[in-house]
Amino acid sequence: MADQAVDTGGAPASGTGRPPAVEAAPTDSQFLGRTRELKELRADIDRAGLNTLAGRKAPHARVLLIAGRPGFGRTALAEELVRQVAHGYPDGVLRTRLAEPDGTRVPVERAAGHLLGGLGLPVPAGADEDDLSEALREALADRRVVLLLDDAVDAEQVDALLPDTPDSLVVAVSGGPLTGISDVRPCTLGGLDTKSAVALLERFTGSVRITVDPRSAEILAEACAAQPAALRLAGGWLASRPTAAVSDLAKQLRAEDDEGPVLARVFRFAYAALPGPAARTLRLLALAPAGLVDPHVASGLAGCSVGAARTVLDDLVALGFLHRADSAMPQYEVPGCLQPLLRAAAESLEKPGELQLARARMLERTVRLLQSCRAIAETDRPLAREKLLEMPKALRFPSPRAAEEWLRVRRPALLAAARLAVADGRLDTLARRLMSQLVRALVAHFGTQAVAADLYGVHRLVLDVAERRDLPREKAAALLNLGDLDARTGRTRAALARYRAALDAGRQANDPYATGRAMESVGGAHQELEDYERAADWYGRALAQRLARDEREDAARLYGRIATAYTYAGRYGEALRNWRSALTGHRRLGDVGAQARALSEMARVQEYAGRPEEALATCQEAVEWARRAEDVRLQAALQIRLADTLERLGDPAAARLHRGVAERLLDDETTPPETGATGETEPEHGPNAYEIRSASAKD
Repeated sequence: MADQAVDTGGAPASGTGRPPAVEAAPTDSQFLGRTRELKELRADIDRAGLNTLAGRKAPHARVLLIAGRPGFGRTALAEELVRQVAHGYPDGVLRTRLAEPDGTRVPVERAAGHLLGGLGLPVPAGADEDDLSEALREALADRRVVLLLDDAVDAEQVDALLPDTPDSLVVAVSGGPLTGISDVRPCTLGGLDTKSAVALLERFTGSVRITVDPRSAEILAEACAAQPAALRLAGGWLASRPTAAVSDLAKQLRAEDDEGPVLARVFRFAYAALPGPAARTLRLLALAPAGLVDPHVASGLAGCSVGAARTVLDDLVALGFLHRADSAMPQYEVPGCLQPLLRAAAESLEKPGELQLARARMLERTVRLLQSCRAIAETDRPLAREKLLEMPKALRFPSPRAAEEWLRVRRPALLAAARLAVADGRLDTLARRLMSQLVRALVAHFGTQAVAADLYGVHRLVLDVAERRDLPREKAAALLNLGDLDARTGRTRAALARYRAALDAGRQANDPYATGRAMESVGGAHQELEDYERAADWYGRALAQRLARDEREDAARLYGRIATAYTYAGRYGEALRNWRSALTGHRRLGDVGAQARALSEMARVQEYAGRPEEALATCQEAVEWARRAEDVRLQAALQIRLADTLERLGDPAAARLHRGVAERLLDDETTPPETGATGETEPEHGPNAYEIRSASAKD
């Protein structure tokens, strides 16, 4: 197999437009056994609950609980149940896992955010558990969905995600009861029935060996406690040895003196039979983030080629050690029931230094893939094209679409890799590089708004590393990014605190960019809080720094921000003086469009100050500069403003002429500006735009 970063196996990239968490359940036409359990679970859906019997409305969706130890097919049963009943829930199926591969509890806010994203809804960056839980309930209030909550650690997790409507169904998978949730319908799993257990073995061995010795097959199933995970490993061992009799394996397993769990005994037996390289690769998969593996992850961990890693992964699937994920590209999942066994094997057979080296190889490979993923999305930039051509063929993506699909599929694992790398604490340099490239790749392919929640989590990790390593410059950058995301989601006071902390860190690092950026952002936050005097003061501090460094473009922009703050404060004289300074700066820079916008704002301030004749003259000058800048929308907005001013001056005929000009200018425009608009965007909480709004925003 060619060493490609993405091998789609001929399957097209996802183009259905369906959100990633809302999808048809994986089809398993060969699902075995559990007939009684499925019948009872389906009957429980329509059975009257305690609230119904008492004449009360059900407080939440019906909850069905599938409980049992890992390895007994809990998730498989839940998926089969969902597949059978999904037709009754027209708004689809939502899935999320509530535990990490090592059993760590997934925070409710992350699970709720994943489910909101699955509905195709925006996930507010940095929102807390209560806000996201409430947002999820509101989103599900008028929907009929099935919610599959896998690996629930406790009842609190499930309760926080329950829809308030009884029209939806929740299927929870857990190791034990969910005490505290009313009217839960439990189904506790044990082993398969003997017939189904033997049929599962037969899938691996073929029918001949089972038919000639059915009693031995039953004895083997009994030795495996009819546990599906143990049966798969036993079947895989037999499949790799076509000449071995079923009775031989049954005798060997029954001869085991170890009184430990059945799965652990069968795992040790099957693992011991693996070739050395395959056994080493398998135990190192315990380090795979989120338990998700692709050939590159395996290659990095084992230190082998991508092609060799793919071959080993496919062999491990055939032997029952791994599951192949339902994906358009090669991706595999380490069963949760095997995670502790693999970790134990890795820790006992690998030196700590070797495990650390394997992690480092995996992270380094991930960083380079992210660099490639980003570069192919930016091939319009010569530097990006050059970097892409310098990369080894094994790390290149065949197309931007393939890179985007890889990033979409691997996104949970990539975010988990960042969290694990930071938590480890010994690979901070690699962790910082990984997070930097992850942010850039996500933004390049999906845009900042679509991945804001993920970015917030990554920037918090960057901040953790910066504080741990005493890196004030990186601390300032992380705080600024977090502040911007807080500001965009309406948490202005939280943003202000971030910006002030970023200013302190920037000063500690003696970083003029960070300090200037922070001062301007502090001003923007004060302006959003309608404290215009402080906003102007902080903009002035940022301006003084820009002037001292002869940064003329930024200085001209800051004059405009100061002028806007003074306009909101009603100090029109100071506003006009600063707009004139901004205009002078733009003229020196030769920025025709900025000159037109500055003149437009000057005309607005003159209107506020009660000087309509001056406003009329300034607006006419602005029209000329907008024409030179070929800014049609601004020309149209200015023509409308001229019409408004002429009407106030008592010249309706001239006003009608200017409105006619505006209409002709907008004939080819799909989004005409509102009356009084300047063509500027809404203000940003950062250094990248004037704080210019329409008159109605001030009034």
